[in-house]
Amino acid sequence: MSRFYTSPPPLKFLITSCLLIALAIQTPQVYGHIRVAERHKTADIIVKGRIKDALTNESLTGCTVVIRGSQRGTTTDANGDYSISVPDGNAVLVFGFIGYEKQEVVVGNRTVLNIELKAEASELSQVVVIGYGSAAKKDMTGAVKSLKSTEFNKGIINSPEQLLQGKVAGVNVTSASGEPGSAQSITIRGPGGVRTGSTPLFVLDGLALDNSSTGGGGAINPLNFLNPQDIESIDVLKDASATAIYGSRGANGVVLITTKKGKSGVSTLNYSTSYGISTLARALPVFSPDEYRQQVPLVGGVLDDLKGNTDWQKEITRTAFTKNHNISLGGGSEKTTFYGSFGLQNQDGILKGSQMDRYTGRINVSQKLLEDRLTIDANLSASYTNNERPPIESMLGSAISNNPTYPAYDALGKPAQYQLISNPLTSLQLNQDITKITRIVGNISPSFRIIKGLVYKLNFGIDNSSSTRDLQTLPNAVPFQDGRLETNNTYNNNRLIENYLTYTLTQGDHNLTALAGHSYQKFSIQGRAYSINKFPISDILPIYNPGLGQDLTLTNNKPTGYATLNELQSFFSRVNYQYKDKYLLTATVRADGSSKFGANNKYGIFPSFSAGWRLSEEAFMKSSPFSDLKIRAGWGRTGNQEIPSKITQALFTSQVSASTSYPLTATGPYPAGTSYSRLANPDIQWEVSNQTDVGLDFALFNGAISGGIDYFRKVSSNILLEVIPADPVQPAGTFWTNVPDMTITNKGLELELMYHYMAKSGFRFDLGGNVTFIDNIVNNSPYSVIPSGSASGSGLTSATINGYLNGQPIGTFFLKEFTGFDDKGLSTYRDTDGDGLITDKDRVAAGSALPTKQFNINVNTSFKGFDFSANFNGVSGNKLYDNTANSNFYKLRLSKGLNTTPEAIAYPNESVNNAAPVSTRYLKNGSFFRLNNVSLGYNVNTKALGIKRWVSGLRVSVTGQNVFVITKYNGYDPEVNSDRKINEISSYGIDYLSYPKARSVVFGLNLTL
Repeated sequence: MSRFYTSPPPLKFLITSCLLIALAIQTPQVYGHIRVAERHKTADIIVKGRIKDALTNESLTGCTVVIRGSQRGTTTDANGDYSISVPDGNAVLVFGFIGYEKQEVVVGNRTVLNIELKAEASELSQVVVIGYGSAAKKDMTGAVKSLKSTEFNKGIINSPEQLLQGKVAGVNVTSASGEPGSAQSITIRGPGGVRTGSTPLFVLDGLALDNSSTGGGGAINPLNFLNPQDIESIDVLKDASATAIYGSRGANGVVLITTKKGKSGVSTLNYSTSYGISTLARALPVFSPDEYRQQVPLVGGVLDDLKGNTDWQKEITRTAFTKNHNISLGGGSEKTTFYGSFGLQNQDGILKGSQMDRYTGRINVSQKLLEDRLTIDANLSASYTNNERPPIESMLGSAISNNPTYPAYDALGKPAQYQLISNPLTSLQLNQDITKITRIVGNISPSFRIIKGLVYKLNFGIDNSSSTRDLQTLPNAVPFQDGRLETNNTYNNNRLIENYLTYTLTQGDHNLTALAGHSYQKFSIQGRAYSINKFPISDILPIYNPGLGQDLTLTNNKPTGYATLNELQSFFSRVNYQYKDKYLLTATVRADGSSKFGANNKYGIFPSFSAGWRLSEEAFMKSSPFSDLKIRAGWGRTGNQEIPSKITQALFTSQVSASTSYPLTATGPYPAGTSYSRLANPDIQWEVSNQTDVGLDFALFNGAISGGIDYFRKVSSNILLEVIPADPVQPAGTFWTNVPDMTITNKGLELELMYHYMAKSGFRFDLGGNVTFIDNIVNNSPYSVIPSGSASGSGLTSATINGYLNGQPIGTFFLKEFTGFDDKGLSTYRDTDGDGLITDKDRVAAGSALPTKQFNINVNTSFKGFDFSANFNGVSGNKLYDNTANSNFYKLRLSKGLNTTPEAIAYPNESVNNAAPVSTRYLKNGSFFRLNNVSLGYNVNTKALGIKRWVSGLRVSVTGQNVFVITKYNGYDPEVNSDRKINEISSYGIDYLSYPKARSVVFGLNLTL
């Protein structure tokens, strides 16, 4: 498809736009210090200095230096240096940095002030967002992990999940596809439902998001609207004592995303850009043309050699380029702060015809009024995404199977046309999948201090998105193809209004914080689809003039649509109590009501309790090497409501047919009438997860070594499932219910350890890692097996791969066990029931797609402006089913002139006529260890260059992404999970023609004014 714009808007235009917005939203007071400075220019004093860590002597970059009582301020550069103009010697400078105690210093007659800031009990003072509030890390009693922007993964990032991959114990992020903007699979402490998946609740600046895709059926991540450059921190709530404040939506964990805010007294403009180069990480090892010519005759095939030497995988892939540009400005006065940003990303996929363009804008404003009793926070973001997809599965299927002796192009340089094979380059030209998404997300949160310690807060948020997906098939003569245009429109609307009171009391050794509130959220999802067939061959694409289509019959082009409306009403409360800053207690309860459930069980109650004991604050621990030691334990209940809307209500059918009408006579016609197709079920209720967590947090030698240990056990019950009715008179073939006694249990152990070293020379070295051991098991299912994981490929239709079985984990592969070949060279399988026949009754549990171990290693170091980081991640104990090999790589296909890999001829005694049904033959080890990203950066000394007056920070970097992976799996990549669900029953660990992963090098530049 032609493109009207092939490059991003000019930088000058973006900078000008940012400056205009800054001028529009800043109050006159922000610029007051400029006029004051002009009037007293001759009396100003220039104060300079360097700010360091008092313990490590490390220079602190980005510290704020503000004149107390004014809006004049600055920040330190990469060397910790600052320079500020003060009116006279009576001025008081306030020095501040996150995680450090503030210092206030009178200037006096000094022009050089070197400051040493003391850390606030190391990272224990770090503020953690916990939902409807925040708390210091040292006061946490639940399993919570907080990541700041400096800790995020680097490279080509499309969505927030990629920022924390490998950073949090118990959190498994799977980049299941290499496609730009594709959905990421994220699991917190294992999946707990049969059909509900494992996606946690995402909360953006207090607004709970809906995980529904706005891609109109495309493989687009619903979180792609968010620019990673705008994110300040991500907090992961893992156990129920932390997530129960979100009640029904916290069963799979909660991820809280906080975007950047402006800082008072400091105005900055930041521009960052990056340029990425991506190539196919590794191709499937199909036979080369020479190997193919040799192997086909050896298996009894007739070689059809057209003398070409074509690498079909190379023909459909390319060197892809990614361009990123981001501009942000922030600052403000004592009363008003602002942050605004613009971003654009143009990413080519490594498969030809694959591309994603994203344009984002954000503005966050905070205003204090009424002597600081009233604070109004407003956040607004807008995004536009254009995603273009080629026919991925058909392209890959042809590329790995086509005869490599066939030339890809004819004598005229056009894709060659053949009767025996499909040229994927032709398919690329004739088929397009284009999705355009617009999304606006915003919320306003005024808070008012009624009396001392009592604050009322209102949170009103909206999340509106709309998408248009066009599936375009161009008309063509050779090969013949009717033109077709199918258009899918999707509209998502999410509205939230919350009111809550927070009361804080500090009296002597007692600290109490109490929260009580009400929440109402409404979700509306609507879709419409239209199509038209038989376009004439012309220069006008169907997408630009659908009226050229000639087939409008309802048989082929009947319009379709759907609409759902769901509502949630909740009442919630939480109490945090501390005694002597070492005995901690948290209690939470939330009542959730959902329109999805019947009248008898519309509301569910979700409580939690947790406690902590900071042993390091006890007198008997003062002489120990522990600078922090805390034991915590908690129990909580969360819920799940992920079922179709209105399935608790009766459904009627009004039409005339043998299956929906009742005959009144033996031979007469069926009369028109109305009949039940589903009976009402007012008793269906919440799926419930009970979770226990016991943890230990520690730090030794003033934080040089720190870490944590957590044991958790999560049991999900009242499993929501679509079942077959026992009553033969029941009018519906299936109905929804809570399965009694059935449970899904996840239990495991998380270990985290971090080593921090700082030399007097300024050299810093951090080495950290985490490992998670986790087991999952299904018990008391009323079915011998709940099938899932549909297989694809010739002869594999209706075959299943996964099964939910009692005593086995979710994601279990339920397959015939391949045992070799008989004397005729045909496959043999284990006869488990001993009846002499091989049937589906002989299937066995052959392992699970869920890893039993997850491990991650992070390295960070810096010295004299240079910084280096590397992140490794891996899993083990899991298996993958290679549906790609099952359907493409076996000896029979090679004998018929289709290309394969050496795997197809691995058994010399296998007959060329042997079939390849679904079995453990294609079940493979899914373990891997990956260098996910490695980055080298340098902070340029702008002072030495003489440009510090205009440029306070300048950083250049180079990042490698997906540098290498160690694995026994011989597919494109072991980190894969094709969606092969059946009747919405989740599938796991299946690889079928998945979009291959890229290996990337990214060059970056960051400029701060």
